[in-house]
Amino acid sequence: MTNAKGTKPENMTDLEAAYGAPSQEGFGSAVFYERLKTADDLEKMALEKCKYFVGDLWERYGEDAWMGPWKEVYARKTGTKHDIVAELRGIKDPDASFSVPMILENVEGAEKARAALSVVYDEPAMTDLRVFNLGDGEAMSGLLVAGHRTETDDAIFLVFLMD
Repeated sequence: MTNAKGTKPENMTDLEAAYGAPSQEGFGSAVFYERLKTADDLEKMALEKCKYFVGDLWERYGEDAWMGPWKEVYARKTGTKHDIVAELRGIKDPDASFSVPMILENVEGAEKARAALSVVYDEPAMTDLRVFNLGDGEAMSGLLVAGHRTETDDAIFLVFLMD
C-alpha cells in the first residue's frame, strides 16, 4: 500500500464500514487512525483511544474501574505469520477470548469484516500488533486491537466494547 506519510491509509475504508468510524459511543466498535511519534507510543495511544471511545463513562465509573481489566493479551512476535483472525482466535486470556467471537462472528457482514481486518492488520508493513483487554470492571468488556506500520508511522486502532 502506498500513501503519503501521515495520510489515512486507503485500506481502512472497509474496516471503518465494518466496525465504525471514530466515535465516542462508548458501546459497540470504532476504528481510529493516528500517527505515532515513536513505536513506544503504541500502548499509550491505544489507551487514549479507549478513553476517547468511552467518553463520559470514563469519568462516571472512574479510572480505577477502567484500568482494572486493561492489559495486553497478545503481541505479535517478529517472524510470526500475519493472520489477525487466527491470532485473535488464539488469545488464551479468558476475559479477552470471550470478546473475540463478537468481533469476528457476531458483526453484521462477518465475512467482509474479517476480510477488512486481514487487509489492514495482515499486511507485511504492519510491524507491531498488540491486543488489549478492556472494560469497566463490571458489565462492559471488550478488546482493543492496535497495529503500527513503522515505515509510515501509521497506527490503526479497533476498539470494541459490549455489555
